Amino acid sequence: MARPSEIAKRVFDVVASGAGLLLIWPVLLVFYVAARVSSGGGGFYVQDRVGRGGAVFGMLKFRTMRAGHVHDPDPSIVISPDHEAVTSVGRFLRKYKLDELPQLLHVLSGRMSLVGPRPTVPEQVADYDDFQRRRLEVLPGITGLAQTNGDTALTWDERIAWDVYYVDHRSFGTDLGILLRTFVVLARGAERVARRLEEVHPEAGARPRATGGGEESDEQ
Repeated sequence: MARPSEIAKRVFDVVASGAGLLLIWPVLLVFYVAARVSSGGGGFYVQDRVGRGGAVFGMLKFRTMRAGHVHDPDPSIVISPDHEAVTSVGRFLRKYKLDELPQLLHVLSGRMSLVGPRPTVPEQVADYDDFQRRRLEVLPGITGLAQTNGDTALTWDERIAWDVYYVDHRSFGTDLGILLRTFVVLARGAERVARRLEEVHPEAGARPRATGGGEESDEQ
């Protein structure tokens, strides 16, 4: 049976994502058209990601790179904002994480949550050890503790530690705090708010080093 906090989380996800989509759909349409025109391809980019329990789904983003760009097969590669294949529209969308907004549809459908570990690609998950695999115990999120405490300014090990800490200490109140902190991070920049788990929660202790990881794979 679902815990009351999990029920509250799901209700909040449905209400917030549904209301958000209704309120900003004109903006989403503008971003879609801009992404389509600037990239020379479709307005959406779809990539396989792994969700709760190892379920694979096609995660939506607004396309931020020119169509036809040949991606690197290494899932640990993250494309920098100044990469020649990133469009001017794409740079703007990436800077403010607006390319992630289509994932509200996944939240509404129940494949994702507003808050949780970011979903990674199957190639990364295949190399997870038992500690890393704990990220899959909850729904993946649009934002999470790793994103609000440094994101890619942290090492992969540090991000994993934050994600597993979330799995063990998640609550509806924690989710609300993460959502509020997300706006602070967007305003200040991830590098300026980077914090290691042991700095904030010394009682958490040292976490095992991750193996076979890397940064979250980005659009190619």
